[in-house]
Amino acid sequence: MSGRKAVKSREVKRKATAFSAGRIAARVSALGREISRAYQKRRLDVVVTLDRGFVFAADLVRQINGPVVCHFVREDVRDVEQGGRARREIAFGSRPELKGRDVLLVDAVLDSGITQEFLLRRLGESHPRSLRLAVLLDKPSRRRVGLEPDYFGFRTASNHIWVGYGLAASNGTGRNLRGLSPDKHR
Repeated sequence: MSGRKAVKSREVKRKATAFSAGRIAARVSALGREISRAYQKRRLDVVVTLDRGFVFAADLVRQINGPVVCHFVREDVRDVEQGGRARREIAFGSRPELKGRDVLLVDAVLDSGITQEFLLRRLGESHPRSLRLAVLLDKPSRRRVGLEPDYFGFRTASNHIWVGYGLAASNGTGRNLRGLSPDKHR
C-alpha cells in the first residue's frame, strides 16, 4: 500500500470513530483519579446499571484508588396503559443496603435523565452518606429533568445513538467495539 493510501485509510477510520479507545481510556483514567481524590480511600459502593454501563464501570472501578464494592441493577422499562392513558413504568430489581455509605451510580449515557433520576431517588431512600452520578456520555440537550452528572467522560450535543464500549447498536451488535461511533443501523 502506498503512503498516500495509508494516510487516506487512517483518515476514514478516524472519522468513523468519534471517541477512540485511547481517548476513552485517558478520560476514564482521569475520572478515576478525580473520584479517588473525592473519596480519599473511603469505601465506595458503586451501583452499575446493566446492560449499558458494564464496560464503562469495569474500566472506571479499576482506576479508583480505594476499596470498591460493586452492585448491579437492571432497569425494567415497560409501557403500560391505565385508565386509557399510556405511560412508561420504570422498575429496578433488588436494591442494595447502602445506609451510611458513599454511593456512586454509574451508567454509560445520561440522556433524558428520567431513568437515572428515578434510580437516584430510590437509592437515596436507603440514606447513603453521599450519592453521586458518573456517566461516560452526557447529552444535556436531551435532558427532560433537572439532573446533572457529578462526573462525566464526554459531553455531546449529538442526537446519535452511540455504539461500542458496551453500548449496542439498534440491531444488538457492537458492544465489543473499543471505541464509540454513531449507530449506522438507524
